[in-house]
Amino acid sequence: MQPIANIIGSNVYYDGSRLFTWLADLCGLSVDLVNFLITQFLALILASVFRSYLHPSKVTASTRHAIGLVIGLFFGYFCFGQQAIHIAGLPAVCYVVIRTQNPQIVQRIVMVVALAYLSCIHLHRQYYDYGSYSLDITGPLMIITQKVTSLAFSIHDGFTREMKDLTHSQQEHAIKKLPSALEFFSYTLHFQGLLAGPLVFYKDYIDFIEGYNILKQTAVSNGKYDGEKKIVHEPSPVKVVVKKVIASLVCALVFIKFATIYPIKAMKEDGFMAASGCFYSFWYMMMATTAVRFKYYFAWLMADAICNNSGLGFNGYEKDGVTPRWDMVSNIDVWAFEFGTNFRNSINAWNTGTNRWLRMLVFERVPKRYGTVLTFSLSALWHGFYPGYYMTFATGAFIVMAARVARKLFREHFQDTAFKRISYDILTCLVTRVFMGYATFPFVLLEFKAGLRMYLNVFMCLHLVCLITVFILTKFVPRGERKRSSVATAVITTSGAVASNDGATDSTCQQSKSFGNTTGDQNGWQKHTASTDRNGTTANGSATAAAVTVNGHHLETNEQQQTAATSKTERESDNLSNLIKEKFEQETRNIEELIDKTVTGIVELKDDLMRMNENNEIFISAESLRKRQQTKVENHSGSDHGVGGGVDAFLKKEIDALNAAVQQVNVLPAVLSNGHAK
Repeated sequence: MQPIANIIGSNVYYDGSRLFTWLADLCGLSVDLVNFLITQFLALILASVFRSYLHPSKVTASTRHAIGLVIGLFFGYFCFGQQAIHIAGLPAVCYVVIRTQNPQIVQRIVMVVALAYLSCIHLHRQYYDYGSYSLDITGPLMIITQKVTSLAFSIHDGFTREMKDLTHSQQEHAIKKLPSALEFFSYTLHFQGLLAGPLVFYKDYIDFIEGYNILKQTAVSNGKYDGEKKIVHEPSPVKVVVKKVIASLVCALVFIKFATIYPIKAMKEDGFMAASGCFYSFWYMMMATTAVRFKYYFAWLMADAICNNSGLGFNGYEKDGVTPRWDMVSNIDVWAFEFGTNFRNSINAWNTGTNRWLRMLVFERVPKRYGTVLTFSLSALWHGFYPGYYMTFATGAFIVMAARVARKLFREHFQDTAFKRISYDILTCLVTRVFMGYATFPFVLLEFKAGLRMYLNVFMCLHLVCLITVFILTKFVPRGERKRSSVATAVITTSGAVASNDGATDSTCQQSKSFGNTTGDQNGWQKHTASTDRNGTTANGSATAAAVTVNGHHLETNEQQQTAATSKTERESDNLSNLIKEKFEQETRNIEELIDKTVTGIVELKDDLMRMNENNEIFISAESLRKRQQTKVENHSGSDHGVGGGVDAFLKKEIDALNAAVQQVNVLPAVLSNGHAK
């Protein structure tokens, strides 16, 4: 088992602060990782201060901009030293372009300038620090590149295009006023998202700074906007922040544990190749890449918690109108990715901020026939120039194509019963894990030679499986479509004429493509098909029974009876499947309720300790407690509860008071006028 510091990197080229080298040696971590952890936990604390003491109802928007910017610059210098000049240099150059160029072409110039600047830094790092896993300046620069390019496209949309010509997302992000220097640099360098993201679009960030985001999202959730309403209740993010921090720490522990057991660098060694068989190589691929993914989970969940703790990320309410959602800037859905039943679902759940960025800049703006190639090209250029990235992208795209073909060929054969459907989902989940490790290990291995040797060590078997699926199975395996009955209605009119309609319809499909980029894994594209089958049946498998009406007599055919039996079997299977799903969801809700109660207890305890009584004492004195207990006992002397009943009543009253206090503290009014907080 190797020390985690040796796995992360040698830090020879690291230019950040070495003030906490002693702490790094004490913990067995690299100094760059220690610096990252310190800044993120400090950012989590400062985010709470930012939300409470720099609330838009208490300070001006300029103050919030300036303080967020200053803290971000400090974090950048602490983590990257002199290299931090680049996190100011790239946005500075792009801001000059935005202020001087025609909005008709500004988005293209900003994209070229930002990607050229980022590419130079990528190449510089590869030349001087090839293959290093230590913290470096390219991470923040990749996030800044996303911000400045998305801002430039929003300016182009707002200044030069009609709203009716824009997509819904483009309308939401269109900008009709150029940002000031303070607004621009605060947006690109604010401390909440400088080191690990997530991507926040400019308009959402300005709404957050000015205090308009709560009113905006509340109006969207309610489906209406009340122009007369001046006060809205701001939900507290404490519970969701605690959950995300706990999940982040768990992911960090998983990474530290398994990264030492399955170090990714071991796959580069000659001895590993010679000693590993095919099956162990597959196992090692899967475990090593899973360990690396948990490093990204830790960083993204912590960054999400920091944003939420500062008040950024509120996304309206759930359908019940009470439970707030804090997922506007969430970058990962760990459960959906790890337990996805196909590449498409997993890719959708990975690095969703980058997915939105690619969709906004490329996929929604180019001809559909070029969408895949151009999206892939931008994603690859944005990541850098390590050969392993391109091996992962190419392999991932090929696997996605083969998976789509296999789904069409085999899925329908497993949809007859609930047991078959569940078995199919479990099988595809396990297969997806194997293919995910197979496709993504070159991304973290970085080197072309090492990645190719590893593929040859397993005989490139999954590449061959994809080739066979796409080019051979499609010719010999019939497409798995269940036969449906057609609908025939014959009416014999009084004149003897016969009008018939067989009800058969051609199959139609609607396809929507979404492209996923993996900051740690792969770029992929998907098509989701919602269709009726060739006989006009609906997606849930129900069929219209065939019937013939002759002179008012209804005759059932054998085909109709078979269809009815099939429908009954499907309904029973669906009921069983729904029952299992409901039980699973119920258990999940029970766990969430337990966590909510625990977190609420912590919050109430904190508020109880901070409350002061009339004598300015932090804790209730023993004398005061005895008096209250005596009063409760006297009031309940006629009951059989005695002293215990008085104490219980006293505690109940105190708990009710604490709950009321928590509600008052956690509900902060935001007084808004014309979109600006006073």
